[in-house]
Amino acid sequence: MTTPHLLPWADYVDLLKPAEDLVGLTFDPRSEQLRAELYRQLLMNLSQGYFLYFQADADHPDWAPFLNSVYLLQPNPDDTYLLAPVRGDGVYRVTGNRGTVRVLTFSTGAHMMGMADAPGRNFGYFDADELTLGPGGELDVLFSTERPPGHDGDWLPLHPEAEFIMVRNRAYAWGEEREATLAIERVGAPALKPRLSAGQIDERIRALMAGFTQRLSRMWLKYQNAALQRGLINKIELADFGGAVPAQAYWQGIFCFAADEALILETEIPARHRYWNVQLNDELWNAVEFIQRQSSLNGHQTRIDADGRFRAVISVDDPGVPNWLDPAGTLQGMIIGRWYEADALPIPTLKTVPFKELRRHLPPDTPSVTASERAEQLRTRRIGGQLRRRW
Repeated sequence: MTTPHLLPWADYVDLLKPAEDLVGLTFDPRSEQLRAELYRQLLMNLSQGYFLYFQADADHPDWAPFLNSVYLLQPNPDDTYLLAPVRGDGVYRVTGNRGTVRVLTFSTGAHMMGMADAPGRNFGYFDADELTLGPGGELDVLFSTERPPGHDGDWLPLHPEAEFIMVRNRAYAWGEEREATLAIERVGAPALKPRLSAGQIDERIRALMAGFTQRLSRMWLKYQNAALQRGLINKIELADFGGAVPAQAYWQGIFCFAADEALILETEIPARHRYWNVQLNDELWNAVEFIQRQSSLNGHQTRIDADGRFRAVISVDDPGVPNWLDPAGTLQGMIIGRWYEADALPIPTLKTVPFKELRRHLPPDTPSVTASERAEQLRTRRIGGQLRRRW
């Protein structure tokens, strides 16, 4: 195989230029704000992609930060995601401690979003609570296509075409629950990780700058546009994300309102469930800032009304209610929710009301939240978010 010719740096930078065309896929291609946000998103993708392409390989795997409060191209705010490269013909050992997060899961697949033109493939989804955990939460599990002869410990199947193992740490009580601490290694791999050749670096730079950085944004801009074309403005539908999380049902819609309006989100809550949440995304499918602002809520963080229903208010200005979903100035974006291991899948509603008349459309016993109470609510959120292990 001929070693690719290493390009001048300027030629690699030129590989990013076609990304400018993505502006045409935004909700408003004429918006200077959205163009600026897109440029920011592309830089975010570059940063994330460096980890994915350069940190590790299938012979010497390591956990890369995948989605979190910095890499915002639509994480669940309650989740932090770790990604390790693997190969289906390998045997991988994961050791460490489960921690105390609400849910800890492993999933395997190929064609992770942004890393291939073809849609991603999901091969397996595994709950850490089904493993044999030690008295302090210790775990030790092998991943391989077949159980190794003589191995009587925990084992999980690895599809022959698998390219990654992904971890989800899902917290309900931010900062109180402890994230898992995990190590991954390939059994029987060479002890020393080799230096990358010039050809390998060239190949990965091309994949990052001409592929991943643009592909990831294009994928989700098209996804939002499809929702817009289905007429989902201020409407909610159940969504299918390709079986990525079999125990989880998603619901989604596009929120759109004026600065002097508010949207009331209302839903029943399944009688039995392990977890649920709701979050706001901006016009580019980024999760709206969720450490410094209350743009998401989960079942631990919410107030349920006396009739057993959940009601939240989406508005630019603080409505003075506990369940404010703050869009951080965004007047149009997507709303995403999750029912996890639930016995029912209610579909929420969105109702537009004048902001100044909001109280007329809420239950009379809806509490008022003062400015000082909101500040303390946000402080608790901010500290809890920073105490989590996010990468």
